[in-house]
Formats: sequence, C-alpha cells, structure tokens
Amino acid sequence: MAEEQIQCSVDPFELLKISLNSDGSLTRHNKFPTVPPSGSITDQLALSKDFPLNPQNKTFLRLFKPKDIPPNTKLPLIIYFHGGGYILFSADAFIFHNSCCQLAAFIPALILSVDYRLAPEHRLPAAFDDAMESIQWVRDQALGDPWLRDYADLSKCFLMGSSSGGGIAYHAGLRALDLDADHLSPVKIVGLVLNQPFFGGVQRTDSEKRMVNDKLCPLSATDLMWDLSLPKGADRDHEYCNPIVSAETNDKIGRLPSCFVGGREGDPLIDRQKELLKMLEARGVHVVPHFDDGHHACELFDPSKAEALYKAVQEFVNDVCARA
Repeated sequence: MAEEQIQCSVDPFELLKISLNSDGSLTRHNKFPTVPPSGSITDQLALSKDFPLNPQNKTFLRLFKPKDIPPNTKLPLIIYFHGGGYILFSADAFIFHNSCCQLAAFIPALILSVDYRLAPEHRLPAAFDDAMESIQWVRDQALGDPWLRDYADLSKCFLMGSSSGGGIAYHAGLRALDLDADHLSPVKIVGLVLNQPFFGGVQRTDSEKRMVNDKLCPLSATDLMWDLSLPKGADRDHEYCNPIVSAETNDKIGRLPSCFVGGREGDPLIDRQKELLKMLEARGVHVVPHFDDGHHACELFDPSKAEALYKAVQEFVNDVCARA
C-alpha cells in the first residue's frame, strides 16, 4: 500500500532530544532522572528491589511490593513494560518508578517492571525477547525470591504496558500462547493491560491526520520511532507495528486472555487503539475498554488521571482474578 504523505511541522529529533550516530546508534541528550530501588526501608508507597535479568544484554528487573501486606495474603503479579517509543527511558526512570509504586499500593499487587533493550541499538523483536525472558524469570524464581514466594499468586499474572510497553505486553501475550501450561507453571497469564498501546500502519487514521502536530506524539515523531525500532527494511504494516493487518493470518489472537484496552481522546493514536479493541472483540477475546479524555501518557503528569487509570485497572484485575 502506498504511503499517504502528511505534512508535519515538528522536528522529531529536536522534540525527542536525540541524534542519530554514523554507526546507527542514538545519542539521547535528555538525561531523564533515575532512582535506585528503595531497599527495605522507604517512605514510598511500596518497597522495591532490583534483579539482573540477562547480564549479557544488560537488562534488569525492578520488583515492587506494597508495604504492610496482611499475613497469609497472596497478591496478583503484574509484569510491567514502560513506554518510550521503543527508543527511550528505562525501568529506573523516576516517572515509571513512581507510577509502579503507586500502582502496586493502589491495586494492591506485586509489580515487576522490566528494563528491556532499546532500539535502534537493539531493534525489534529484542524487546519482545526480553519480555519473554522476564516471564521465564518469574517461573524460575517462584520459590527462590521471598517476595514472590510469600506474597505473589503466580496463577494470577498480568502483562501490562503503556504506549510502546502496551505493544510489548500484546506481543508477549501472543508469544506466551506458544508455550504449554506445564512449561510456564506455576505462572499463569490471565490478563493483558494495554494502556494507550503504541501501534501504527502505513495508511493514516483520522486521528493521526487531525492531530498531526500533537505536542507529545506528532506524526513525525511516531514515524521516526517506527523507523528506528522496526527490523531494517520493514514498513509500518509489519506485524510488530500493525496488529490489524497481521490479525488476518494470526489465529492465536482469539486465544488471548482478557484484555484491558485504554485510550485518550486527545491522543493521535486513539483510532489505532479503537481498531485494536474491535479486532480483539471480533475474534472472541473478552475486552474491557477504558477510553477517556486527555493526551498521550497524561497519567504520568496528572494525578487525577493516574488515579482514574489505577481504579480502572484495579477493577479489571479484581474481576479477572475473581473469575480465574
């Protein structure tokens, strides 16, 4: 399909504060604040600690546990993937650390935040591979780590992501269907939480055209993110980017567990998220929609939006756990 040319006035390199090096890597000029895990004493809403995931790939995990869990209480586990267009941020970035602390305390649940490899140094499917490693890590650590052993109900495991993290959760959910239950035991994935998932396509949607110069997600920036993260030579109708096109030949989609799909009316990606919702429903997946006003990733900056999202996710998690 021929690509529709839409004029965007935003310089994506300036917006994202990045520059492309001659070897294909990125220089990321905006140094986002990072924080260490809390350790055993904290004034935060949850305790946290780090684990290496794959030392060769320099990936790690940050596990969050609500404070003051009642005795003999088992909580669901949410494996969380941060956003950043596949090219920015890390699990120890303050905005995602803080969000995971709040989410762990609000639901309550244990949250395992995954620091995955970034593109273009590691193009997709590297992040999806790291997601699968994190699921297998949970399986292997089920009896090894005291937080998981004593407080996590691994039969009630969720994959959650925001923006590009939502894309990772979606593709990891599909990949996990290739593994039989005995291979994953005691881990059982019972739900996906896809918050404003970052998807695209060659053909432009109405919301992309209408908000072409959006302050956070202009079309020039999202196009660049896909150019930097997709396999070389792939266009935006590749299965990693466009789940609607790939759904035509993917019979696994109907076997996905319950899905929460969230979106914001002021997000240029909103039409993509509504298309995803319709596609999942058409294939018989149980879907809980959560569409509200606001812009892309507004819950990271607006406490009222964050609380509304956490409440909706809490209701979804509690409902799925009650039926699991």
